[in-house]
Amino acid sequence: MSEQPRRPRTTGKPHRRPKKDPVRFLAFEVLRAVDERDAYANLVLPPLLRKARAGGDFDGRDAALATELVYGTLRRQGTYDAVVAACVDRPLREVDPPVLDVLGLGVHQLLGTRIPTHAAVSASVELARVVLGDGRAKFVNAVLRKVAQHDLDTWIEKIAPPYDDDPEEHLAVVHSHPRWVVSALWDSLGGGRAGIEELLEADNERPEVTLVARPGRATTDELLHEESAAPGRWSPYAVRLTEGGEPGAIEAVRSGRAGVQDEGSQLVALALANAPLEGSDTRWLDGCAGPGGKAALLAALAAERGAVLLASEKQPHRAGLVAKALAGNPGPYQVVAADGTRPPWRPGSFDRVLMDVPCTGLGALRRRPEARWRRRPEDLDGFAPLQRGLLRTALESVRVGGVVGYATCSPHLAETRAVVADLLKQFPEAELVDARPLLPGVPALGDGPDVQLWPHVHGTDAMYLALIRRTG
Repeated sequence: MSEQPRRPRTTGKPHRRPKKDPVRFLAFEVLRAVDERDAYANLVLPPLLRKARAGGDFDGRDAALATELVYGTLRRQGTYDAVVAACVDRPLREVDPPVLDVLGLGVHQLLGTRIPTHAAVSASVELARVVLGDGRAKFVNAVLRKVAQHDLDTWIEKIAPPYDDDPEEHLAVVHSHPRWVVSALWDSLGGGRAGIEELLEADNERPEVTLVARPGRATTDELLHEESAAPGRWSPYAVRLTEGGEPGAIEAVRSGRAGVQDEGSQLVALALANAPLEGSDTRWLDGCAGPGGKAALLAALAAERGAVLLASEKQPHRAGLVAKALAGNPGPYQVVAADGTRPPWRPGSFDRVLMDVPCTGLGALRRRPEARWRRRPEDLDGFAPLQRGLLRTALESVRVGGVVGYATCSPHLAETRAVVADLLKQFPEAELVDARPLLPGVPALGDGPDVQLWPHVHGTDAMYLALIRRTG
């Protein structure tokens, strides 16, 4: 009789397959897209949430948790990285990026939410088993158990230098901004510690969703019937969704009669539209129109006065977004794909010109928190020639007596006042117009004549606007 083969011995518990948590897995997917593809979370997350809801995997609470995990982790990434660095025995650059993403999600649950410690650790380790494997899951477990030994305030005391020793680095760690961004914002804001701390805190808050009722197409009264809707603070066309929500579910937004647009962006368009002119007022230009929010508001305002808007955008796919935003406008308009530094139109063709130039986006860190980690000081040198070239085109394109609006979604002085000052030297036949009276009711607009809006003061993105009249 032949000997039967022996069964292999088993020791310990049987191997358990990891269980996929759809909420945390989705949050991890978004963080990987941000890291690997330089994607923006506010563009990646909504379609993933819609797909999960359509598939029956998510309800409203799940979507809210996934959103909090993504944005909370991105906003506090600098602080959380410093905490993780204190808990590992190697430089963070030697830790694989997917591992850091799992750790970031775990640290946010431990230090930035009310999720119980045991649940935050176990859920993160389970996620690590699903996306990283058992070996690296053990590393995640060990690190998070160290993190869990202290709360956020205690960790900050351990990892941040005292304010009196190094104010900028202290603020950078405490408020999770790169040091150079803290320095730049402080220079633009001016003042002491209180103001810059309030600004950095505002950058880390979740912004309300703001809608615009496009004139002649929708009314604020219509939008105010939506759940959690409240009037805008400054723009007569603004409605705030104070509890967030899904704007795409609103019929007026779906049809293009209304849109999602920060109130600061609305104010820039309104100020240009209401600037006093000498002579005709029939041809308007938006010279950097993509993706179309300001252009849609300007086109609607122009239509009310019998004026025509030309919306120009260099990149064809963004020009397509502009055309979509303007579709259904009650008056005539035109959209072209053209390089604003080499325009196809004749000089002096327009009565009003808006040039909302490409920039670092440091004024929209509430909405795009990952931008703070993506940008570098040297990016300013890359934008500078383009910003000056576009403002030069704007000044050449407006007629004598007409007005140019130079705008950026950045408060960095190198992208705002420095650009305007340089171009005014080249164009002695142009002068600044005081923009402050054109933002009625908006407080704390500074000494003028230009305007800088702030998240912590005005509840808007940090939009900058200079109005310039061509005098000869």
